[in-house]
Amino acid sequence: MDIHLVVDNYCIHKHEKVKAWLARRPRFHVHCTPTGSSWLNLVECFFGELTQDVIREGSFTSVRELVRDIETYLAKRNLQPKPYRWRAQGEAILKKIQHARNALDQAQAESG
Repeated sequence: MDIHLVVDNYCIHKHEKVKAWLARRPRFHVHCTPTGSSWLNLVECFFGELTQDVIREGSFTSVRELVRDIETYLAKRNLQPKPYRWRAQGEAILKKIQHARNALDQAQAESG
């Protein structure tokens, strides 16, 4: 079974040790989110809450027990769902994109 890893835009997956580890495990496929994917922060918020509310505080004797507690948490949470709202402003996003483009242009100019 293939395993797909979604990672943020940090460079850790480019480290030689990580590359070597992945090369020995061809079923792992790494997908990097693009810089500026602030919508993904909402996904991170959810997993942060799940970690805080269930996983970090729990003591589990089996995977089955962990899965049960996560499913219980989700069932309770879904009784009164509260959507996450992406509140990023378009102007701020465009400024970040321009900043990234400028930095890339400068890096390319400096490298020759």
